[in-house]
This record gives sequence, structure tokens and C-alpha cells, in this order.
Amino acid sequence: MDGTSGPTYSTAKRSLLTALRRAPDASLAELAATLGISKVAVLAHIRVLEQDGLVSRGYRAGRVGRPRVTFRLTDKAAAVFPQNYVEMSRCALEFIAERLGRGAVGELLARRAAEVAERNGGRLATGALPARVAELARIRTEGGYMAEVGRRRGGSVEMLEHNCPILALAQEFPEACETERTLFASLLRARVEVSHRVVAGDPVCRFLVRDGTRPA
Repeated sequence: MDGTSGPTYSTAKRSLLTALRRAPDASLAELAATLGISKVAVLAHIRVLEQDGLVSRGYRAGRVGRPRVTFRLTDKAAAVFPQNYVEMSRCALEFIAERLGRGAVGELLARRAAEVAERNGGRLATGALPARVAELARIRTEGGYMAEVGRRRGGSVEMLEHNCPILALAQEFPEACETERTLFASLLRARVEVSHRVVAGDPVCRFLVRDGTRPA
């Protein structure tokens, strides 16, 4: 797969990894329904991915009978998803922090965010909030974040990101996460709150977007 130096997986296995990225702790039946293949075929793919250390098993309590077996990605699986030259970027930020101070890192990230806003602002210039969030999700997916629009509640819209291409960078420089939140607020002309972060160990980054020009 792109971004890895390990095995090259079939389309079915890549689809399975993506499904587990979007829905951690899915059962065999749920994965079969998502992928449109038999449970036997899903299990065969899972066994290969388990041997490679990319998938692990868990258990979900049911109403009756024995707990249901579920599957999720391991930490090792993060490497098979897009990483956007993270290692090079991390080394560059470390060099800047060492030579110019930590504040310079924040300034660089802010400048980069401004460039992204200028490049994509036109795509988010019109439309109601749900439409703008949907367009932002498309932009983020183009960047490897596997984003999608989630639930809508009243005047708020949920956006979920199932992959973090800058995970290694964000672990060392959490300023990157706050810069992204501020960028979203600026692009969407809305208030943006963050309730879940992959960098904090959550299975997804979750953003709650509400009408309003002042960031949350």
C-alpha cells in the first residue's frame, strides 16, 4: 500500500483496512455487509492481516449467548494510511524549534494554514453550513484524512476524520491540531469544537461545527 515499505495488499484487504479505520470494533457480519462479500472471505483476509500485525480481535457483549468477536486496527496499521511526508516535516519543525524557539513553530504552522485557506476558500465561499462542512470533508479526504460528515443536531454539524496523516508530527507538536481547528473555523465562518482526537488515542477526530463567526 502507499506509504508503507511492507507488503502490498489486494484491493479487498485495503478495503477491509479502510472499513476498520471507519468503524473500529466491527463484527464479521458487519464487515461482510460493508464490503459486500461473504463472512468466510472477510475472515480469510483478516487472518492475513492479523499475521502481519495490523488487525487484532476483541469482544462485544451481546444480549444473549457468548460475546461477539470484533476486529480493530492495531497501532502498526497507522503506517499503511497516507502520512504526507510526516517524518521530513517533523524533522524540519524540530530544527526550527531548536534554532528559533517553539514560538516560531506556531508561526510557521499559522502561515501554512493561511496558505491553505487562501487556496481553498473559494470552494467554501457559498452555501449553508452543512454544504460547507461537506465540502471541507471532501477537501480533507483529498489530503488523506478520510473525512466525512456525521450527524446533524439542531444548528450543528459533525465532521469526522478517520485518518491522521500528520499523527507523528501532532504527537510532538500539538500546536498543529489547534492550528487545524482555527483553520476550519476560518474557512467555514463558524465555531468549531473538538471532542475527539486520534493523537489522544481516540479512534477518530471529531469536530462539532456551529453557525457563528467566532471560534469556540
